[in-house]
Amino acid sequence: MKSKLLFGFHAVTARLRHEASSVEEIYIDSSRHDRRMQELLRAAEAAKVRIIHVEGGRLDGMAGTRRHQGVVAKAGEISLARNLDELLDAISGPPLLLVLDGVTDPHNLGACLRVADGAGAHAVIAPKDRAVGLNATAAKVASGAADTVPYITVTNLARTMRELKERDIWLTGTSDDAEKTLYEADFKVPTALVMGSEGEGMRRLTRENCDLLVHIPMAGAVESLNVSVASGVCLYEARRQRMAAS
Repeated sequence: MKSKLLFGFHAVTARLRHEASSVEEIYIDSSRHDRRMQELLRAAEAAKVRIIHVEGGRLDGMAGTRRHQGVVAKAGEISLARNLDELLDAISGPPLLLVLDGVTDPHNLGACLRVADGAGAHAVIAPKDRAVGLNATAAKVASGAADTVPYITVTNLARTMRELKERDIWLTGTSDDAEKTLYEADFKVPTALVMGSEGEGMRRLTRENCDLLVHIPMAGAVESLNVSVASGVCLYEARRQRMAAS
């Protein structure tokens, strides 16, 4: 089984909670003895996971950052859907997907996964090129959502969008210059919400493959929202509509 590194309390604790058997070993900062670390140690001991005490500098090197909070875990990949057909065949009810076109910041990706989990989205879809991968930083920011929301990367996003249409999934893209607002869209139907990159927005082909374009009404001086915030606003509107209809 291929291993990867997780770091930060949220990411490691979530993995222990959801699939402890996949955690091979946990490295912790030997100088930390606070309550949060003790809780993590108890969870790891209950799961019979090997604990290795090391100096903080070693954790810096393993994680590639100092923002590991004193905990780094080596864990195997877990069994989430890894391709579109497998994912869609397993969904009961109308799908709710988040499509990210060219998000390159791992912090934004992690936040998008976190809000997708919270809103009940079935998956996040992104192109393999011109986009950040699901690295340790993204997993940390996701606070465990990287283990619960499938992150499916595709070779050709435009082709994937056409395949979603063939599955009768409505593609709603977000654009600052769209005529309709988010609140005029019907998200009760099978839906894929399409968000553009942090700076450039959606690429031309991505935009052209959308069935509908909407904008988020902005009441202040700021012209647009961060992609993860915008994803949260849109996904929770979809969630609100579906709950109201049930």
